[in-house]
Amino acid sequence: MTSSTSPGSFPGTGTVVLDGGMSNQLRAAGHDLSDALWSARLLVERPEAITEAHLAYFEAGADVAITASYQATFEGFARRGISEKRAAELLALSVALAREAARQAGAKGARGPLWVAASVGPYGAMLADGSEYRGRYGLSVAELERFHRPRLEVLAEAGPDVLALETVPDADEARALLRAVRGLGVPAWLSYSITGDRTRAGQPLEEAFAVAADADEVIAVGVNCCAPEDVDAAVATAARVTGKPVVVYPNSGETWDAGARAWRGRATFAPGQVTGWERAGARLIGGCCRVGPEAISRIAATLRALP
Repeated sequence: MTSSTSPGSFPGTGTVVLDGGMSNQLRAAGHDLSDALWSARLLVERPEAITEAHLAYFEAGADVAITASYQATFEGFARRGISEKRAAELLALSVALAREAARQAGAKGARGPLWVAASVGPYGAMLADGSEYRGRYGLSVAELERFHRPRLEVLAEAGPDVLALETVPDADEARALLRAVRGLGVPAWLSYSITGDRTRAGQPLEEAFAVAADADEVIAVGVNCCAPEDVDAAVATAARVTGKPVVVYPNSGETWDAGARAWRGRATFAPGQVTGWERAGARLIGGCCRVGPEAISRIAATLRALP
């Protein structure tokens, strides 16, 4: 599915620059995200703030905006008394807001095409208890598929260029997601959250990436929301196991302290690292938590300077 801001089939040719962290950009603009819905709360209360965040990344050089739907689910909204119908409208709105930011960026002379990726976070994101960084929820693949499919249907109908199946901690959940995207008519990328050479649930990355090797719907496989130092080996493994383009967007390198609800340590993500990732097979490259527009601008400049 495409629009005037995204002609042709995603991701076109060459290397594509993804955006950075939605939450850190919203916080930088003064928004409080201390909420179980996280950035999805602003879909209800301040949707214009989400458009502004997307626009900041497009203006920094990103080619792709990842929607604010990571933590947006029917179940999570229901806990706030939001009806199923309204929840579906909010999911669709997340795509429309990113598309509007692409329109505004195009009107300001940004290079194109500009794309929209609909974020589909893991089951654990809905729980808002940190379990998306552990996996192993005690649910079957079939149960996880039933959880993901309704949201995926709504997001696909809203017309994104690609579905971002992201921060997936567990190969079993990846299997469920790949079942759930069948027949939707929208391509997807699959991106694991990892520690070292394993998923957060402890499976070897070779096994985890192999899940997507024969999935026609999946146009790229890789990692996100991980330490930058874990990326090099993961890119090489994903490319070798799947033969598909690789998607990669790590965190800044700081560590999240769940108890204090604060980031600790120092940033270790150097935008110059992306050169090696590109040479190893990465075609979709950006940043996740704590990676802002300044870093995305440097990533874009680095990648566009490559021969």
